[in-house]
Amino acid sequence: MKSNNEYAKYANLSPFELKDNLIKLAQSHTDRVMLNAGRGNPNFLATWPRQAFFQLGVFALQESEMSFSYMNEGVGGMPIKVGLTGRFEHFVRQNYQTPGVSFLGKAFSYIRDQLGLDENAFLQEMVEGILGCNYPVPDRMLRFSEEVVKAYVLTQMGAQYLRRDDLDLFAVEGGTAAMAYIFNSMKENNLIQKGDKIAIGAPIFTPYLEIPELNDYQLVEVLVNSDPDANWQYPEAELRKLEDPTIKAFYLVNPSNPPSVKIDDKSLQIIADIVKKRPDLIILTDDVYGTFADNFQSLFAISPKNTILVYSFSKYFGATGWRLGVIATARDNIFDKKIKALPSKTRQILDKRYSSIVTDPENLKFIDRLVADSRAVALNHTAGLSTPQQVQMVLFALCEMMDTDQSYKAALKSLIRRRAASLYQHLGLAHHTDENSVDYYTLIDLEHICRELYDDKFAKWILKNKNPSEMLFRIADEAGVVLLPGKGFAVQHPSARASLANLNEYQYAAIGLSMRKLAQEYYAEYQGKAKKK
Repeated sequence: MKSNNEYAKYANLSPFELKDNLIKLAQSHTDRVMLNAGRGNPNFLATWPRQAFFQLGVFALQESEMSFSYMNEGVGGMPIKVGLTGRFEHFVRQNYQTPGVSFLGKAFSYIRDQLGLDENAFLQEMVEGILGCNYPVPDRMLRFSEEVVKAYVLTQMGAQYLRRDDLDLFAVEGGTAAMAYIFNSMKENNLIQKGDKIAIGAPIFTPYLEIPELNDYQLVEVLVNSDPDANWQYPEAELRKLEDPTIKAFYLVNPSNPPSVKIDDKSLQIIADIVKKRPDLIILTDDVYGTFADNFQSLFAISPKNTILVYSFSKYFGATGWRLGVIATARDNIFDKKIKALPSKTRQILDKRYSSIVTDPENLKFIDRLVADSRAVALNHTAGLSTPQQVQMVLFALCEMMDTDQSYKAALKSLIRRRAASLYQHLGLAHHTDENSVDYYTLIDLEHICRELYDDKFAKWILKNKNPSEMLFRIADEAGVVLLPGKGFAVQHPSARASLANLNEYQYAAIGLSMRKLAQEYYAEYQGKAKKK
């Protein structure tokens, strides 16, 4: 094992880069299985919308082959529009017992009867989309795909009072692309500038801490710290930091990462009141875990004019490899107003930047600037998320909206909460949750463990004498368990983040036992030193 001094060189690494070093250590023993709880990639996934995707692909290929049926060389053509719906209905009737086909039939009924969309035009978009035979048009998001995902987003984000016409979506390559595009376009359009203050709800997904510090941005970070003793809610005094007029924006993840707790109603109301006082405040909320929460309501639902919403399909549907996400803005928003209120010289520079793609660049919406900036403006004509990806996104959204019993959601919530209970049971602690807990991750608090298992004196000794990084490396080396340091997420006390999404229940039991054994060894060391005094 390394000494504490040897661990110091890892202190500045992102948790996700440190993870790679921990994995190497955990894998260095060939006589055991590594338990990697360091990353949030779920080991569950939604099967029905995937079955539907592949069966839709079978139908689409048949349509393509029919267009060029006189050729024998494997050449297909564009699907024939005339009679497409009739042929699809025949395909569904003929193959109704095939997994995924009955779902497709019901989905197209839902499109027509519940969303009020033209099922013929929608089918054409889906068939061409899954074939990937056209550029994405519109480039921001396919027309009917956007309408379906809008309905899904409004429902999942607790914003049902808004109409689909009240917002715009930009389909992007997952939440990570959304973050990169938003930071870049905010800078390009002078919504944030070097030296500006931004508030960050902490703890938080590490890139939200790291990106503002890059030379590209050089922003001043003001942490808005949640309270672990109040189940990670933001104290009012912390939220009141947002009243500072020099703070340009507030970035947060809700439910939080890593505490996995949604903002409660009281805090949402405080933020809404602050926005009334500060109608210029920009809010960026990353709500990827909102789908796991009970009765979730996003800040986008509370203050839509001020909020940029990021949502990803990756975790809930087990689709990290698909790279599916959306950026949402209200059509009536402060971002467009702020851009129009920029100094004349700045607006002229921006008009020149976007003059090659529109004739009236001064009226180009912020979300359309995001699209253009995502392809360095000059490649705007080939912007957009690949059309097969958009089709899968639509099928995911339809699957959830059609699940009136919420059976899939209930199954996932039960799955991850049993894992949490198993980990803490074998660690020897009670796992406390409330109605705001999501449990996708858990923060294992070193001080709390030592105090609960033994006493306050031992907890203080641990904090004084042990480097948290040492414990992460020891548990990786001795037990093959990979956890991430809470410090990298701006957690204010020594802790480790464990994902509850990517291992099985018995493996979380093993992690709990491993951590308890480590605590026992430290306690024996503590007692031995106490006797020598």
